[in-house]
Amino acid sequence: MKVAVAGCCHGALDKMYETLELLQRRHNVRPDLLLCCGDFQAVRNEADLRCMAVPAKYRHMQTFYRYYSGEKKAPVLTVFIGGNHEASNHLQELPYGGWVAPNIYYLGYAGVVRFRGVRIGGISGIFKSHDYRKGHFECPPYNQQTIRSAYHVRNIEVFKLKQLKRPMDIFMSHDWPRSIYHYGNKKQLLKMKSFFRQEVESNTLGSPAASELLQHLKPTYWFSAHLHVKFAAFMQHETNSKEELPKATKFLALDKCLPHRDFLQIIEVEHDPNAGDSLEYDAEWIAVLKATNSLVNVTQSSWNMPEKNGLHDKWDYSATEEAIKEVLEELNHNLTIPCNFTLTAACYDPSKPQKNMEPVHTINPQTTEFCAQFGLTDINNRIQQAKEEGSGRGECEEEEEEEMDSTGSAEEPSEYSTDNSGLSSINPDEIMLDEEGGDEDLSTCSVDPSPDHPPEFSTSFSDIRIMPDSMAVSSDDAMDSTNEDLEKSAMGKQGEERSSTERPLKRISGDENGNGGIKKIKRRNQAIYAAEDEDKTD
Repeated sequence: MKVAVAGCCHGALDKMYETLELLQRRHNVRPDLLLCCGDFQAVRNEADLRCMAVPAKYRHMQTFYRYYSGEKKAPVLTVFIGGNHEASNHLQELPYGGWVAPNIYYLGYAGVVRFRGVRIGGISGIFKSHDYRKGHFECPPYNQQTIRSAYHVRNIEVFKLKQLKRPMDIFMSHDWPRSIYHYGNKKQLLKMKSFFRQEVESNTLGSPAASELLQHLKPTYWFSAHLHVKFAAFMQHETNSKEELPKATKFLALDKCLPHRDFLQIIEVEHDPNAGDSLEYDAEWIAVLKATNSLVNVTQSSWNMPEKNGLHDKWDYSATEEAIKEVLEELNHNLTIPCNFTLTAACYDPSKPQKNMEPVHTINPQTTEFCAQFGLTDINNRIQQAKEEGSGRGECEEEEEEEMDSTGSAEEPSEYSTDNSGLSSINPDEIMLDEEGGDEDLSTCSVDPSPDHPPEFSTSFSDIRIMPDSMAVSSDDAMDSTNEDLEKSAMGKQGEERSSTERPLKRISGDENGNGGIKKIKRRNQAIYAAEDEDKTD
């Protein structure tokens, strides 16, 4: 089975699908499935634009609304995760996943599905330690804080995914797993993106939560985006016993969707030739959702997930074979995900712009049906209940401490004691939303090429390959550090990280008032979100 994998789409669906059609015309290659690793930007109307955490100059309608309205239909089944530049109000309607348009499926905050026997999982958003232990409390209309925190990864999603025991074929995250750069051509990466050097050397670039999932799930493939650079790595996992077969993960990060950029990759994946062509639920994942339903938290209270540390009566929420069997019986062994897409908001009309359209908190019928079928908590319904119980600010107030489920504790220290996630003031994991200078205008992604002048695309589409040759793993870069060494390196650097905000870094040339760091932040963000020629001049 041929699977196309795309990096940050930024709403340029027309361009992405035209690329696939061009690939078919020129090379007779037709993917069976398209995966997108975040920043999909499923923007339906002007209200959705206001819920997207980007500076105003980046708020462009792009082309998703054409697929939402039915004007166009995705030519290939598309499965995506959320990133950090999304119409958060739209994706929030589908916390457990669902169709955002015909033939376009969102995996939810975290999710696992199957297609032709291939198991595909993913987690949406990016990691921020100060929001990691909170519940999903945000709802539109967002304020300056919640418009950002809405897309931050939560520990409950990581906990759910860590309950999985069965093998994973493909997994997607928006930000990179921390330390993955040590398993690829690190020299080439730093040559292309020299401003990553400090974070790479201190082992603080990327998500520690994603790294944790990588070591637990050990998928055959792991795809990411976010940093707008193509990078490949090969990670050999340690075995837990002599009987366990060795496992390895092929990691690939994709560039963003722009002409002349290598933003799309085709891979060959083994599949079940007897399986149907419909997207399917994963029975083990459904069983895990049912088992962890009591852990759902829609407050700002911080708490850790259950652990075997003497503080919890239960810590293992993995699905038993009996529980998985019950799910199959509930579905009459028909795991096909229903094509129950429903319009839940007015669609953008270019002839009748509504610039003052306000976002509203919506309960999506897909989520209502899903929760009713499997006996799950409708997170958005719970949020609305919390608002009605006394929140007059449009945000959900914290519940009383005694209402918190006994399996969790707000008093326990976080497993990530400091925000050394690679999202510090000098790390480019997230664009500066209050920045006004010099970034690339993302509207260039949605320019429709004319039939007479088709877009130029990277020559990488001339063949089918798993790993790009330009990012092949070199012997002197890969596998030269064990996980233990990397952890020690990170711990040894924490002191430097904490003091970095108190003194200018040597590589930042600032003025006497210490403003050099701010200028450097802007340049780093420009380098990530700018076009290729701007990257070279930065």
